[in-house]
Amino acid sequence: TRMHSTRRLTEVFRQLSSGSNPPGTFVHRAFQSLMGAHSTKMISEKDAIKGRAEEMKVTNKHFVTGNPIKPPFDPKLDVAVFATGCFWGTEKAFWRLPGVSATAVGYVGGFTENPSYQEVCSGRTGHTEAVQVVYDQEKISFTDLLRLHWQSHDPTQGMGQGNDRGSQYRSGIYTTNPEQTALAEASKMAYEKALRAAGKGATDMVTTEVKEGAKFYFAEDSHQQYLAKPGNRQYCSAQPTEVPLPSFDGWAPAELKDKYAPKFPDVFWEKHGPKPLCTIAGPNSQIQWPPA
Repeated sequence: TRMHSTRRLTEVFRQLSSGSNPPGTFVHRAFQSLMGAHSTKMISEKDAIKGRAEEMKVTNKHFVTGNPIKPPFDPKLDVAVFATGCFWGTEKAFWRLPGVSATAVGYVGGFTENPSYQEVCSGRTGHTEAVQVVYDQEKISFTDLLRLHWQSHDPTQGMGQGNDRGSQYRSGIYTTNPEQTALAEASKMAYEKALRAAGKGATDMVTTEVKEGAKFYFAEDSHQQYLAKPGNRQYCSAQPTEVPLPSFDGWAPAELKDKYAPKFPDVFWEKHGPKPLCTIAGPNSQIQWPPA
């Protein structure tokens, strides 16, 4: 019967989405479509899944860098969170940057406390898939992180990125202090103008949300540094526009220019920046800069 088929689909989807058995991307997204999880509308807080008080258990050691992925962090380190679509590819792009101590995938921007992957994929938590980046400001500037963010996807696609559709794949920058917020907002306006001038982007408006102080929830251990682990599926649906972030001096707030000047020159991005159709090419190890 139809009811029996629906129950069977739900059970298979549950098994595919469990943390102990992470889904194959193609099959997973097919089931999302069948189960109506590709909503392009943001759920309201009153209709969102409530969640739970228990935090997700994760291994507190980055698979590539070997550094802690959970706080408390060394006082010299800063933290910011970025969302550019499926978090597997987003995380690899950030962990490869010199000066990044650790990354972690998780959920942010919504309402559900300590959500599961299955719940986020349902579209009923309000969260987007995101990456927490822990970095050394002496080695890499927040401005450099912003440049990777903007140039590694198309931030005009609203509720989704590439083949991945739904509020859980929306673009976002989740800051931890007012200076980061000011820089994120200023760079957003600059990048929107650059995209319009180049005639690029799915629409003429950058839809990236910028929020300060949003709670980041860790994803299941099986998703952490997924693309570096044996047996992974090399998947990324991000769609870089090939439009560079305009010069920092042209958009940065005057009072922040000295503190947040970029560490990496244009030649770095020409060699190591995101390429068309893919952001996950290259080895898992961090980029050596300047070259030996």
